[in-house]
Amino acid sequence: MAKLWEKIKKGKLFTSFRSLKTRIFCIIMAAGIVPCVVLHAGILERYLDNTIATRTTEVQTQVRIIADHLITYNYMLDSSNDVVNAELSQLSNLYDGRVLIIDSGLRIIKDTYAVSEGKILISEPIIKCLKGGGASNDHKDAGYIEIIVPIEEKLEEKPHVAGAMLTSVSTDSIMNGYEYIQSRAFLLEIVAMVVIFGFALLLSRKMLKPFEKITDAINDVKNGFTDEEISVTDYIETENIGDAFNQMMGRMKTLDDSRQEFVSNVSHELKTPLASMKVLADSLLTQEDVPAELYREFMTDIAAEIDRENKIITDLLSLVKMTRTSTDINVDVVDINAVLELLLKRLGPIALRAEVKLIFESRRPVSAEVDEVKLTLALSNLVENGIKYNNKGGWVKVILDADHQYFTVEVSDSGVGIPQESIEHIYERFYRVDKSHSKEIGGTGLGLAITRSAILMHRGSITVSSEEGVGTIFTVRIPLTFIAQS
Repeated sequence: MAKLWEKIKKGKLFTSFRSLKTRIFCIIMAAGIVPCVVLHAGILERYLDNTIATRTTEVQTQVRIIADHLITYNYMLDSSNDVVNAELSQLSNLYDGRVLIIDSGLRIIKDTYAVSEGKILISEPIIKCLKGGGASNDHKDAGYIEIIVPIEEKLEEKPHVAGAMLTSVSTDSIMNGYEYIQSRAFLLEIVAMVVIFGFALLLSRKMLKPFEKITDAINDVKNGFTDEEISVTDYIETENIGDAFNQMMGRMKTLDDSRQEFVSNVSHELKTPLASMKVLADSLLTQEDVPAELYREFMTDIAAEIDRENKIITDLLSLVKMTRTSTDINVDVVDINAVLELLLKRLGPIALRAEVKLIFESRRPVSAEVDEVKLTLALSNLVENGIKYNNKGGWVKVILDADHQYFTVEVSDSGVGIPQESIEHIYERFYRVDKSHSKEIGGTGLGLAITRSAILMHRGSITVSSEEGVGTIFTVRIPLTFIAQS
């Protein structure tokens, strides 16, 4: 109670009820206490009603027997019969009640209390009884049961009601028994509540112990005390949470490794042109009277290294933009056929210089909701790679097709192909299949990473199949209608 009061004063009571432990505790308490209360109210009330009904039936049976004796002993004409009076007194004493014998003129001829004899009793139930009916009324709140029985003479023509017998029976003994049972039931409820409280407290703690283990393990990982996997197999739920956390940790470790590798690759890629420029510049500075031809040659090489550096930085910036959310995508309805025709026209001189033939096949007109700039960049990288990694006299073929939901762009070539062990790495930043010829071929190793990011921003997919010495096929599949991220 002290802790509860402290929480109320600090305004933390609502927060406490948000706790799973508190909710489980409350559910168990409610599951135990509510049935106790219902049973208490239902069983005791049923006991009281049944006891009063049983007492009423018992008294009615005895009253009817005495009513028959009243006729047998002609009591309505002579109320001094000792046998009948003894029965009436016994009935009155047995049930701590009062008996009134009333004749057909509503006059009381017998009162076991001896206070109303000779008086007239006008009562609606008595009048109804004299007309041939009986009555019994439960007045448990007033402390008695009232039973009215007609005194009938059995005549041949039809029964004649000679009077009525009114019996009032005390319910004090019944109520005393009821109150005794009620007090005992209340005591049992208190004991049950204490037991349920302890059981609920113990069970709620025990049920949440595995979750506390998970919390402690996560905190240990967060604080750097351990990097071991979490394993809490008490419940299926805790096991699933542990597995999900372990998978997340594995993913984070992979991302961290990828980040470190990326930083290392970026550093290397950026330092290489700088190192080349430094060597060329130092060579010029350490020589006196450098010939103009050599000076021009070195400056041409330095300009090429600057262009290479600029290309790396530009591709890095493009990649950063591609990895942002879809809010950075500018979607519009675009003619995909026109985009591909313009793209191939722009890359035509490069293909001509490499002696590679460009082929475009459009199977139907296609319009789609895309970001034209990003899509053009992605597809340009695929076609340009097809040209770079091809053979003289080879070809690069672009096929455009669509159905009612997606459009597909297939870029195939007759180039050198990709080894099977390298296919799963080709979308990694700075990854090159043939590192020995990377400088001759050119590029930054970021093209396919940019392509994949651009396609994913459009909620599309990219697949690849390749065979060394035969060629490579990239298949891009993008929805015709842009699906915004929810």
